[in-house]
Amino acid sequence: MESGLCPGEWGWKTYDPTCRSFTLPPSLSVVQPKPENAITIAVSSRALFRMEEEQKIYSEKGVEAYVKYQLDHENEPFLPGAAFAFVKALEAVNTQLRELYPESEELFDIVLMTNNHAQVGVRLINSINHYDLFIERFCMTGGNSPICYLKAYHTDLYLSSDCEKVSEAIEEGIAAATIFNPSKDVMVPENQLRVAFDGDAVLFSDESEQIVKAHGLDMFFEHEKTYENKPLAQGPLKGFLEALGKLQKKFYSKGLRLECPIRTYLVTARSAASSGARALKTLRSWGLETDEALFLAGAPKGPLLEKIRPHIFFDDQMFHVEGAQEMGTVAAHVPYGIAQKHRRMAEKKQAKDIE
Repeated sequence: MESGLCPGEWGWKTYDPTCRSFTLPPSLSVVQPKPENAITIAVSSRALFRMEEEQKIYSEKGVEAYVKYQLDHENEPFLPGAAFAFVKALEAVNTQLRELYPESEELFDIVLMTNNHAQVGVRLINSINHYDLFIERFCMTGGNSPICYLKAYHTDLYLSSDCEKVSEAIEEGIAAATIFNPSKDVMVPENQLRVAFDGDAVLFSDESEQIVKAHGLDMFFEHEKTYENKPLAQGPLKGFLEALGKLQKKFYSKGLRLECPIRTYLVTARSAASSGARALKTLRSWGLETDEALFLAGAPKGPLLEKIRPHIFFDDQMFHVEGAQEMGTVAAHVPYGIAQKHRRMAEKKQAKDIE
């Protein structure tokens, strides 16, 4: 049997042919939670690691050259990608949860989702062990889309660099976003998870955005005032905020509200005076809250996000995602709601103009 990584009762082990023994990586001393009890975050390999060079080989030379390159370089760890710091922060929260609740399985569980061939798996596993990441569950589909497996993994959030797969997941009713590397590096906290959300078409439905697109801002303000006490319908990431809130309460019950390692932010283009109340009352009606609420009244979000330094920011508008990227924030696009229809129409028009 060749030296390599082999599956065992407790996960992946390194096999040493000279002594015919197995050694468990340090990260595997912790028991894996059952999927139905955990908050499952599915992350694609290209979101977790930087694989631009490998992707270029795949695009220009085909799958066989790609697999050969990965095999030839399988002992070289990939560089961290856009979702890397987010995953590390999830693990930091898990560490603190285990200290408070040793028997609890209400933890973050990270699943690596990839349509890579299984032969590439060794390099991915080696990279995970190199960075001492606690990722035990893999889904390697050999060229097929992994989206059909997301529900089987009890996925609460799916992050990918492939916008088509993300759209497919959203259509299946799974919280998902396309994650992007920032234009510059900004230090983020190591022991506190910070997650920032846009409101409409992310936490909430796109009901209000439809009013803006169809009738303009004046009608939007009038609509929000009229329906201030009617909660908005839920958006695609409401469930993920709910999951974060559930874990936050585990810290609160130990008297650690101010020391909680999870912090959430609402960062919205809404104006506080004219349309902010409905957003806050909607969260209240769900029994949810964010630690901070920033109403920007249409101002750019990037400068505020630079101060917050979140591990990830979710927005349905690409210009807000791009603005966040420019200021050093890892931003993720949620392809949901009326804004996507308008974006696709604009892209088609631009393509026609070029022709």
